[in-house]
Amino acid sequence: MKRACRIAFFLLAGAALLGVALCGGSEWYTPAELLSPDLEAILALRLRRLVTAFLVGSALATGGTACQAVLRNDLADPYLLGISGGASLGAALAILTGAAMQSAFALPGGAFLGALAALAVVLFPARHGDTGNRVLLSGVIIGAISGSLLMLIISVMGHSQLNSIVWWLLGNLDGRDTALLAAAGSFIFAGLVILVLLARETNALSIGADFAHGFGVDPARASLVLLGTAALLAASAVSLAGVIGFVGLVVPHIARRLVGPEHRRLYPAAFFCGGVFLALCDLGARSVYRTQELPAGVITALIGGPFFLYLLYRKQRAGGGQ
Repeated sequence: MKRACRIAFFLLAGAALLGVALCGGSEWYTPAELLSPDLEAILALRLRRLVTAFLVGSALATGGTACQAVLRNDLADPYLLGISGGASLGAALAILTGAAMQSAFALPGGAFLGALAALAVVLFPARHGDTGNRVLLSGVIIGAISGSLLMLIISVMGHSQLNSIVWWLLGNLDGRDTALLAAAGSFIFAGLVILVLLARETNALSIGADFAHGFGVDPARASLVLLGTAALLAASAVSLAGVIGFVGLVVPHIARRLVGPEHRRLYPAAFFCGGVFLALCDLGARSVYRTQELPAGVITALIGGPFFLYLLYRKQRAGGGQ
């Protein structure tokens, strides 16, 4: 009964915060004002933006939860592992080749291929069981290389392509492309379902490969499926809003405090918390200036950067650094 009350309060509080995010921005409206016929167009725009922010935040947080469990490293995150960087490179190639104009699935598909390529390179140090800071360092390097290649692509783009990709890279959450929103959203919900179905395997891997093997789980195969699903989630988020960092680092820690480490509950909690978190970050980005909108990634970086340093400091103090 106590747990049910806590979950109910958690859902109601999250819904209330989403309502605040919907009403707030450069101009604040009451719920009654938003529902009036005069503001019908503004309500539609804000709803699309809220759905986009929620899906992107949910995807990054859920993917980050899987990465931290598989790598047994609370510093793991699709952004820091270079997965988001690889996805952005793949998405940029889809835009450059014109494939993104042919199908709503082309952009998330290109981003997914880029994310898988980055993941394959990042996991190279883990072939001998090293899942410590070397993997994170590899991710930072791959992210930097992906960013450099992305700048190279931008430098050779035409004017029309340049405008579209730069606006996308800034972390655009307006959700104007409803076909892309539907395509990426379907991938995100599919990723959540896969992870929830693999919650037992995730619990075993989070304890250790030897325990997982004794528990009847193939550690190598389960790890690849889980990380591949995390790459799909990150790629879907990148295709919708560009690279937004640190959501997958911060939110899993919040979700664990709320529901505990059992992943059958943790994955849905991270999904919901990630959506609310990014919606509130986007609210902050829209509220700082009345005449100019900041990228949501600026707010997540201002929160996630110090949080990352805190986790790193705590890890070193505990003797867990590698």
